[in-house]
Amino acid sequence: MIVYSDIVKQYGSITAVSHLNLEIEKGEIFGLLGPNGAGKTTVMRMTSTLTPPTSGKIFIGGEEIDRDSAAIKNRMGIVPQSSNLEDDLNAWENLEYHGMLYGMNKKDRRKRAEELLDFVGLLDRKNDIARHYSGGMKRKMMIAKALMHRPEIILMDEPTVGLDAAIRRKIWDLIRELHAQGMTVFLTTHYLDEAQMLCTRVGMIHEGRLVKTGTPEEMIREAGRHVLEYYQDGSTHQQFFTERSRALERGNQLSVGFQVRETNLEDVFIRLTNQRLSEKENTLGM
Repeated sequence: MIVYSDIVKQYGSITAVSHLNLEIEKGEIFGLLGPNGAGKTTVMRMTSTLTPPTSGKIFIGGEEIDRDSAAIKNRMGIVPQSSNLEDDLNAWENLEYHGMLYGMNKKDRRKRAEELLDFVGLLDRKNDIARHYSGGMKRKMMIAKALMHRPEIILMDEPTVGLDAAIRRKIWDLIRELHAQGMTVFLTTHYLDEAQMLCTRVGMIHEGRLVKTGTPEEMIREAGRHVLEYYQDGSTHQQFFTERSRALERGNQLSVGFQVRETNLEDVFIRLTNQRLSEKENTLGM
């Protein structure tokens, strides 16, 4: 569905994304994971045509992305990090306005707006001015707006950043429902628990480079399902084991306190990035 072929993005002497090769399949929830500054938002901006790549090509459904192509833009719905709502319009008017920009007729706009406001749970607040919405309500409205013109793909850049736990889970439910309806969802997040809960497949990006892709289950299984964690000599150490009994056996050999727990995606990411750091230091002769 979305193919990245040797994508590079540079800002002057800074390389934000380095030789990205990736394919996001139709109908999956794909999560691009990494800390702030890793290159996630840059990838999203290039995908949504807001920023051109320095080199390489991006394809959607076999068609190369063209910033001037209305057909390409019609295939995507975009939920950015910051609000893209018209603050002085109410919810209904925001959706009507978006529908007009995409050439939807009046009857279709009104039917679709009502469906979407019901879908995100804001039908009873349709006449409220957007600037008065809470952060969670704005994020729901942004999802509704992105879906207004019936796109095939929805791009979501940090869709739950800054939201409380209860609202985050409501957004997760909306994303799961979109997936159940067959929509392709591409999201970025630095919340690795979110990715583990939601995504059918993930890619881990570090310093602009894609480190690894796979399902959360595959990544955890490859690292080792159980992690031994302990603090020694001024830092926290982790060792990974396939069997819990082996982790406990190793822990009992230590002279410090330890814990053994199930491995999560955050552990996998730390393990992978530490490996890359060690490889980089060795290359530089450090």
